[in-house]
Amino acid sequence: MTCFAIGLNHHTAPLDLRGRFAFSPEQLPQSLRALRDHLARALPEAAILSTCNRTELYVAAGHPARAAEIVRPTLEWLAAHGMVDTSQLSHHTYVLENREAARHAFRVASGLDSMVLGEPQILGQMKQAVRGADEAGTLGTTLHQLFQRSFSVAKEVRTSTEIGTHSISMAAATVRLAAQLFEDLRDIKVLFVGAGEMIELVATHFAAREPKLMAVANRTLERGEKLANRFSAQALRLADLTSRLHEFDAVISCTASALPIIGLGAVERALKQRRHRPMFMVDLAVPRDIEPEVAQLSDVYLYTVDDLTAVVQTASEKRQAAVEQAEAIIDAGVQSFAHWMDQRASVPLIQALNRQAEEWRSAELARAHKLLARGHNVDEALEALAKGLTQKLLHGALAELHASEGEQRHQTAEFISRLFLRQSTRNPAADGDATA
Repeated sequence: MTCFAIGLNHHTAPLDLRGRFAFSPEQLPQSLRALRDHLARALPEAAILSTCNRTELYVAAGHPARAAEIVRPTLEWLAAHGMVDTSQLSHHTYVLENREAARHAFRVASGLDSMVLGEPQILGQMKQAVRGADEAGTLGTTLHQLFQRSFSVAKEVRTSTEIGTHSISMAAATVRLAAQLFEDLRDIKVLFVGAGEMIELVATHFAAREPKLMAVANRTLERGEKLANRFSAQALRLADLTSRLHEFDAVISCTASALPIIGLGAVERALKQRRHRPMFMVDLAVPRDIEPEVAQLSDVYLYTVDDLTAVVQTASEKRQAAVEQAEAIIDAGVQSFAHWMDQRASVPLIQALNRQAEEWRSAELARAHKLLARGHNVDEALEALAKGLTQKLLHGALAELHASEGEQRHQTAEFISRLFLRQSTRNPAADGDATA
């Protein structure tokens, strides 16, 4: 049994490269089936976790597959998805196996590997990854255990430590940045592009500061209106975005678009209409929603998810104590998962032993029935059955003992003693008294 975590994140890859490997929730089942077909030889389980900070592939095989059988083909498939060379991708990826893969998954679920320490959103994104794998039919026993244990560890971390109380979310960081630029957030107009969970969080934080006006632009007007109504905001069609961009002082965008939806030209025209009054823009999307060249305009303050790292501040001493507590919980979770995997690895042997024992039982029982049919009494049949089973049980062990020599014979004798002489304080085989 083998389990791998293969991925790239905000620690290993720049934003634009990460954007090439983003998967929307709708893409997950089809992409997973394509990955499974690509790895058909290894027959793995598979799940994809895709967020603005990371794309990770969790892959497991029921047999002890060599790393090369899974890792290289997986990297090739991922590179093809992002349309980059495998060698280029490998410089920005990490490959973790078994215990370390579990440790990584537990840290991700607990918010210890997030750009914002302790942020809770990642847990929902991991659950979405599990649902996608389940829908695709690629969520097997090993990955099911890995993710369920991840959720359990994350819950314990959040309830037993203060990991989430000493950090600010991306949404709060966005408002903090805006407050540094504008003297009073009550005097500004804010446009939210998209209507997903992240935009909802940001809108919630902005609403608490009571800006002059808020608006939501979304590809699906109905969904945009639903979110806008929550905050007494306006709802715009995405098609009207460029013509009304100049009306807003702050623009926060987070959609699942594969291409930028706010271009350099549109922002330049908006600035001209605003007579170069500054615009605050935050692009929380991966891939980008706003063309990166916009950042070069002198009257625009454009921030990406990577830029928000500097804004995220925590009380370092309290944070470190919480992290140490969380790591201890994760260590215990890793030990438990590793023990479960070891037990699972013994299942084929246990099944083979049971089959062998059943064959012996059937053979000796049939022999005893024949003796009874030939007129032997019950005691004779039972004696033959018991002797036959005993000989079959001991034959392999005794053959190994007689075939070994020197130190190997001593080690074999010790092992056989542990198997068959558990109640004995002395090992006669080790003293040379074994008989066939």
